Amino acid sequence: MIEIRELTKYYGERKGVGPLTFRIEKGEVVGLLGLNGAGKTTCLRMLSSDLLPTSGRIVIDGVDMVDEPEKVQPKIGYLPDRPPLHPEMRVREYLAFAARLRGMPKAQLERRLDEVIELTALGEHQQEPIDTLSHGYRQRVGIAQAIVHRPALLLLDEPISGLDPVQIVEMRELIRSLAGEHTTVISSHILSEISETCDRILVIRDGEIVASGSENELAKRMATVQSFEITVRVPEGAYKDGPFEALRRLLEQVDGITSVERVERMSGEERVITAAVSARADVRETVCRELVEADVGILELERSGKELESVFLELTGRPVRREEVAA
Repeated sequence: MIEIRELTKYYGERKGVGPLTFRIEKGEVVGLLGLNGAGKTTCLRMLSSDLLPTSGRIVIDGVDMVDEPEKVQPKIGYLPDRPPLHPEMRVREYLAFAARLRGMPKAQLERRLDEVIELTALGEHQQEPIDTLSHGYRQRVGIAQAIVHRPALLLLDEPISGLDPVQIVEMRELIRSLAGEHTTVISSHILSEISETCDRILVIRDGEIVASGSENELAKRMATVQSFEITVRVPEGAYKDGPFEALRRLLEQVDGITSVERVERMSGEERVITAAVSARADVRETVCRELVEADVGILELERSGKELESVFLELTGRPVRREEVAA
């Protein structure tokens, strides 16, 4: 779908990005992850044809963007970090304007507006001026204008920037709902957001791709310790030495586990306990199987956020010590 070959961008003598070489398959959701100033926005601007590269090629569906931009631009939807909104316009009016700019036939316009407004949950606000909307709904309008013409490639630059926790969850669900119809590239400096929404992560540092892979692949490449937290319900009366000791005994029988520590949480139930587990490999599947066979109910299992943060910091050029992760 997208092929990037030796792509560079210079601002005078200063390098912005490059050389970049990577490929994104049709229908993939790829995260461009890096610290602020790493070159993510410059990369997206070149992919959107908003910024010409200094050298290299961008090929989308077999068409070179630099040589034939008029053929590629209709295939692209772009949400920059500051959505290109007209605050004095009403939501539906603005989306109709954006669709006409992309050359959408009049016969298809009203039906497509209804689809996009429903998809982005803007129905109750479609007749309101954009400047009266909250930041979260303005972001939704920004995504709506990016997809109104059914682009093959969707580019989202920091789509959760400035959102509150509820809006972040809603935006995450919206982006997931778009995955099947569009090839999507999401730029962010927030590891948890990229890992929640993307199939693959491209880590960018100083304008260059330094790592590529899924969250698990990157973690395995950089970390020797696999960590997770597990919350369980121990059968009533099954163990005489206490629920945590029973759980620890079960877990320590799994090959590869190096430590099991209790995590204090307010559960309201004595038999519901949480343990932090460290291992030399990914043993989550084995742990679940052993606990189910022992009639222990698994309520929650979650990878350690601190481990993922350490991987991100190492990849983006700020190493952390292992003892900091374990602390």
